[in-house]
Amino acid sequence: MRILLVEDEPEMVSALRAALKRHDMVVDHAGTLLEAEGFVAVDSYDAILLDRQLPDGDGLSLVPRLRSARNTTPVLVLTARGDTSDKVNGLDMGADDYLAKPFAFEELLARLRALLRRPAPLQSQFIRAGDLVLDVGHREASIRAEPLSLPRRELLVLEALMRRTGRMVQREALMEAVFGLDDEIQSNALDTHVSRLRRKLADANAGVTINGIRGVGYLLRETT
Repeated sequence: MRILLVEDEPEMVSALRAALKRHDMVVDHAGTLLEAEGFVAVDSYDAILLDRQLPDGDGLSLVPRLRSARNTTPVLVLTARGDTSDKVNGLDMGADDYLAKPFAFEELLARLRALLRRPAPLQSQFIRAGDLVLDVGHREASIRAEPLSLPRRELLVLEALMRRTGRMVQREALMEAVFGLDDEIQSNALDTHVSRLRRKLADANAGVTINGIRGVGYLLRETT
Protein backbone atom coordinates (compact mmCIF):
# COMPACT_ATOMS: atom_id res chain seq x y z
CA MET A 1 0.00 0.00 0.00
CA ARG A 2 1.49 3.33 -1.09
CA ILE A 3 0.48 6.56 0.66
CA LEU A 4 1.34 10.17 -0.19
CA LEU A 5 1.63 12.29 2.94
CA VAL A 6 1.34 16.03 2.23
CA GLU A 7 2.35 17.77 5.45
CA ASP A 8 4.90 20.44 6.40
CA GLU A 9 5.19 20.03 10.18
CA PRO A 10 8.34 17.92 10.80
CA GLU A 11 7.09 16.34 14.04
CA MET A 12 3.77 15.35 12.48
CA VAL A 13 5.55 13.97 9.41
CA SER A 14 7.91 11.88 11.54
CA ALA A 15 5.14 10.48 13.72
CA LEU A 16 2.78 9.65 10.85
CA ARG A 17 5.45 8.08 8.67
CA ALA A 18 6.66 5.85 11.48
CA ALA A 19 3.12 4.78 12.41
CA LEU A 20 2.03 4.10 8.83
CA LYS A 21 5.16 2.08 8.10
CA ARG A 22 4.41 -0.08 11.13
CA HIS A 23 1.15 -0.94 9.39
CA ASP A 24 2.87 -2.11 6.20
CA MET A 25 2.44 1.08 4.17
CA VAL A 26 5.02 2.69 1.92
CA VAL A 27 4.98 6.44 2.56
CA ASP A 28 6.15 9.23 0.26
CA HIS A 29 6.28 12.73 1.71
CA ALA A 30 5.63 16.12 0.13
CA GLY A 31 6.01 19.30 2.17
CA THR A 32 4.35 21.69 -0.28
CA LEU A 33 1.55 21.78 -2.86
CA LEU A 34 4.13 22.02 -5.63
CA GLU A 35 5.92 18.89 -4.43
CA ALA A 36 2.60 17.03 -4.06
CA GLU A 37 1.61 17.88 -7.63
CA GLY A 38 4.95 16.56 -8.81
CA PHE A 39 4.45 13.28 -6.97
CA VAL A 40 0.94 12.60 -8.29
CA ALA A 41 2.04 13.49 -11.82
CA VAL A 42 4.51 10.61 -11.96
CA ASP A 43 3.28 8.07 -9.37
CA SER A 44 0.00 6.45 -8.39
CA TYR A 45 -1.09 6.16 -4.76
CA ASP A 46 -3.65 4.17 -2.83
CA ALA A 47 -4.51 7.24 -0.72
CA ILE A 48 -3.39 10.81 -0.02
CA LEU A 49 -3.19 12.30 3.47
CA LEU A 50 -3.45 16.04 2.91
CA ASP A 51 -2.79 18.90 5.32
CA ARG A 52 -4.52 22.21 4.56
CA GLN A 53 -2.04 24.73 5.91
CA LEU A 54 0.95 24.37 3.61
CA PRO A 55 3.73 26.90 2.92
CA ASP A 56 2.51 27.59 -0.62
CA GLY A 57 -1.24 27.57 -0.09
CA ASP A 58 -4.32 25.69 1.07
CA GLY A 59 -3.80 21.97 0.58
CA LEU A 60 -7.46 21.61 -0.23
CA SER A 61 -6.87 23.38 -3.54
CA LEU A 62 -5.08 20.25 -4.75
CA VAL A 63 -8.26 18.16 -4.66
CA PRO A 64 -10.24 19.86 -7.47
CA ARG A 65 -7.17 19.71 -9.67
CA LEU A 66 -6.86 15.98 -9.04
CA ARG A 67 -10.52 15.39 -9.81
CA SER A 68 -10.45 17.49 -12.97
CA ALA A 69 -7.55 15.32 -14.14
CA ARG A 70 -9.72 12.22 -13.42
CA ASN A 71 -7.47 11.20 -10.56
CA THR A 72 -9.79 9.34 -8.16
CA THR A 73 -7.22 8.60 -5.45
CA PRO A 74 -8.96 8.79 -2.04
CA VAL A 75 -8.03 11.99 -0.17
CA LEU A 76 -8.18 12.27 3.61
CA VAL A 77 -7.78 15.88 4.72
CA LEU A 78 -5.91 16.50 8.00
CA THR A 79 -6.30 19.97 9.44
CA ALA A 80 -6.56 22.13 12.51
CA ARG A 81 -9.55 23.83 10.85
CA GLY A 82 -12.27 21.54 12.15
CA ASP A 83 -15.40 23.69 11.98
CA THR A 84 -18.43 22.13 10.34
CA SER A 85 -18.31 24.68 7.52
CA ASP A 86 -14.66 23.77 6.81
CA LYS A 87 -15.52 20.08 6.69
CA VAL A 88 -18.49 20.63 4.39
CA ASN A 89 -16.38 22.80 2.10
CA GLY A 90 -13.63 20.17 1.96
CA LEU A 91 -16.04 17.37 1.12
CA ASP A 92 -17.82 19.49 -1.48
CA MET A 93 -14.48 20.19 -3.15
CA GLY A 94 -13.89 16.46 -3.68
CA ALA A 95 -12.13 15.22 -0.54
CA ASP A 96 -13.25 11.78 0.64
CA ASP A 97 -12.89 12.34 4.39
CA TYR A 98 -11.90 15.05 6.83
CA LEU A 99 -10.13 14.67 10.18
CA ALA A 100 -9.48 17.58 12.55
CA LYS A 101 -6.22 17.92 14.48
CA PRO A 102 -5.37 16.81 17.08
CA PHE A 103 -6.52 13.26 16.37
CA ALA A 104 -5.80 9.76 17.64
CA PHE A 105 -3.75 7.70 15.21
CA GLU A 106 -6.18 4.80 15.73
CA GLU A 107 -8.97 6.95 14.29
CA LEU A 108 -6.83 8.03 11.36
CA LEU A 109 -5.98 4.41 10.62
CA ALA A 110 -9.64 3.36 10.84
CA ARG A 111 -10.69 6.12 8.46
CA LEU A 112 -7.88 5.22 6.08
CA ARG A 113 -8.91 1.56 6.11
CA ALA A 114 -12.48 2.58 5.34
CA LEU A 115 -11.33 4.62 2.34
CA LEU A 116 -9.15 1.80 1.05
CA ARG A 117 -12.05 -0.67 1.31
CA ARG A 118 -14.01 1.33 -1.22
CA PRO A 119 -13.84 -0.34 -4.63
CA ALA A 120 -11.51 1.51 -6.96
CA PRO A 121 -12.96 2.36 -10.39
CA LEU A 122 -12.18 -0.25 -13.03
CA GLN A 123 -9.96 -2.14 -10.60
CA SER A 124 -10.84 -5.39 -8.86
CA GLN A 125 -9.94 -5.87 -5.23
CA PHE A 126 -8.82 -9.40 -6.14
CA ILE A 127 -6.04 -10.27 -8.57
CA ARG A 128 -5.67 -13.84 -9.81
CA ALA A 129 -2.85 -15.66 -11.58
CA GLY A 130 -2.48 -19.43 -11.76
CA ASP A 131 -3.69 -20.82 -8.43
CA LEU A 132 -2.69 -17.60 -6.67
CA VAL A 133 -5.17 -14.97 -5.44
CA LEU A 134 -4.20 -11.61 -3.97
CA ASP A 135 -6.78 -9.76 -1.88
CA VAL A 136 -5.58 -6.19 -2.39
CA GLY A 137 -7.91 -4.66 0.17
CA HIS A 138 -6.88 -6.95 3.02
CA ARG A 139 -3.26 -7.43 1.89
CA GLU A 140 -3.60 -11.23 1.90
CA ALA A 141 -2.38 -13.85 -0.56
CA SER A 142 -3.72 -17.38 -0.90
CA ILE A 143 -3.13 -20.46 -3.03
CA ARG A 144 -6.14 -22.72 -3.61
CA ALA A 145 -7.83 -20.97 -0.66
CA GLU A 146 -4.86 -21.69 1.63
CA PRO A 147 -3.24 -18.56 3.12
CA LEU A 148 0.27 -17.74 1.93
CA SER A 149 2.15 -15.79 4.59
CA LEU A 150 4.34 -13.08 3.09
CA PRO A 151 6.10 -10.09 4.69
CA ARG A 152 5.19 -6.60 3.54
CA ARG A 153 7.90 -6.09 0.93
CA GLU A 154 7.22 -9.43 -0.73
CA LEU A 155 3.49 -8.64 -0.84
CA LEU A 156 4.27 -5.36 -2.58
CA VAL A 157 6.50 -7.14 -5.10
CA LEU A 158 3.79 -9.73 -5.70
CA GLU A 159 1.10 -7.10 -6.23
CA ALA A 160 3.20 -5.15 -8.72
CA LEU A 161 3.97 -8.32 -10.70
CA MET A 162 0.43 -9.74 -10.59
CA ARG A 163 -1.05 -6.49 -11.86
CA ARG A 164 1.03 -7.03 -15.01
CA THR A 165 0.92 -10.83 -15.28
CA GLY A 166 2.67 -11.95 -18.44
CA ARG A 167 4.38 -8.58 -18.95
CA MET A 168 7.81 -7.37 -17.96
CA VAL A 169 7.89 -4.97 -15.01
CA GLN A 170 10.90 -2.68 -15.15
CA ARG A 171 13.19 -2.62 -12.12
CA GLU A 172 12.52 1.08 -11.63
CA ALA A 173 8.75 0.48 -11.47
CA LEU A 174 9.22 -2.33 -8.96
CA MET A 175 11.49 -0.20 -6.81
CA GLU A 176 8.87 2.56 -6.77
CA ALA A 177 6.14 0.09 -5.81
CA VAL A 178 8.11 -1.50 -2.99
CA PHE A 179 10.22 1.26 -1.45
CA GLY A 180 9.49 4.80 -0.33
CA LEU A 181 11.56 7.62 -1.77
CA ASP A 182 13.32 8.16 1.54
CA ASP A 183 13.99 4.49 2.33
CA GLU A 184 17.61 3.44 2.63
CA ILE A 185 17.94 0.71 0.01
CA GLN A 186 20.81 -1.72 -0.45
CA SER A 187 21.77 -2.42 -4.05
CA ASN A 188 20.54 -6.03 -3.95
CA ALA A 189 17.43 -5.45 -1.81
CA LEU A 190 14.89 -5.87 -4.62
CA ASP A 191 16.56 -9.03 -5.96
CA THR A 192 16.58 -10.51 -2.46
CA HIS A 193 12.84 -9.95 -2.03
CA VAL A 194 12.09 -11.37 -5.47
CA SER A 195 14.26 -14.43 -4.82
CA ARG A 196 12.51 -15.22 -1.54
CA LEU A 197 9.08 -14.70 -3.11
CA ARG A 198 9.97 -16.91 -6.09
CA ARG A 199 11.06 -19.72 -3.75
CA LYS A 200 7.87 -19.53 -1.68
CA LEU A 201 5.65 -19.60 -4.77
CA ALA A 202 7.54 -22.61 -6.13
CA ASP A 203 7.37 -24.47 -2.81
CA ALA A 204 3.61 -23.87 -2.63
CA ASN A 205 3.08 -24.92 -6.26
CA ALA A 206 1.26 -21.66 -6.96
CA GLY A 207 0.91 -22.18 -10.69
CA VAL A 208 3.09 -19.16 -11.47
CA THR A 209 6.77 -18.48 -11.96
CA ILE A 210 8.81 -15.30 -11.73
CA ASN A 211 11.32 -14.81 -14.52
CA GLY A 212 13.87 -12.04 -14.71
CA ILE A 213 16.18 -10.35 -17.16
CA ARG A 214 19.28 -9.16 -15.35
CA GLY A 215 19.35 -5.40 -15.03
CA VAL A 216 16.00 -4.97 -16.80
CA GLY A 217 13.17 -6.33 -14.66
CA TYR A 218 10.92 -9.26 -13.78
CA LEU A 219 7.72 -10.82 -15.05
CA LEU A 220 5.25 -13.24 -13.51
CA ARG A 221 3.92 -16.01 -15.77
CA GLU A 222 1.09 -18.49 -15.26
CA THR A 223 2.11 -22.15 -15.59
CA THR A 224 -1.36 -23.66 -15.07
